[in-house]
Amino acid sequence: MSSTIRVVLADDHVFVRDGIKSLLENEVNIEVVGEAMDGLEALKIVETNKPDLLILDIRMPNMTGIEVVEKLRSQNNMVKIVMLSMHESEEYVLKSIKAGADGYLLKGSSKEEFLKALQTVANGGKYFSGDISSILIGQLSNPSGVMETKHALDEELMITKREKEILKLLLSGKGNKEIAEALDISKRTAEVHRFNLMKKLKVKNLMELSNKATEYSLL
Repeated sequence: MSSTIRVVLADDHVFVRDGIKSLLENEVNIEVVGEAMDGLEALKIVETNKPDLLILDIRMPNMTGIEVVEKLRSQNNMVKIVMLSMHESEEYVLKSIKAGADGYLLKGSSKEEFLKALQTVANGGKYFSGDISSILIGQLSNPSGVMETKHALDEELMITKREKEILKLLLSGKGNKEIAEALDISKRTAEVHRFNLMKKLKVKNLMELSNKATEYSLL
């Protein structure tokens, strides 16, 4: 690999790709050499441009990010791959790793963590954000590979341990800033977790959230 890390971005949202490019434009050893807005396009651009690193969203049209990883690995294409997603569910994380991804980051990660992850993976290492690492540790302590859940509905809704922590703090009256401080995460990450939680439970406000948490025995 050359001293410059050649990167392809694959995300179906233009503003996400533009944001990443803006973040990377001042990095002297990183160059964005291609962009894709769906999974099939990502495969074609990787084949044509032969990047060192592929930054890949999980949920895209035509072919998911996980399917892209599986396809590349089946072709013995060993391009380094970092999954970038809003989702921290065990299912997505473990499927990504099993498919052959080298790293997994949440879209709420800080600039410093994002750049550290790219450098680590590009240099042959693995990188998983703090929240994701807890999932991996949990799997190591559960070698059967079975993802245990407190309640059957948790699995159906894919409510994560971190989202349960967010839920508890929300219902105790904490705001995003206070949640971030309590869990030692960025305010943006707290906002992403809150958004995902409310979307999964299909609620619009704290009152509905409280009622749904009680109904489903989530705490």
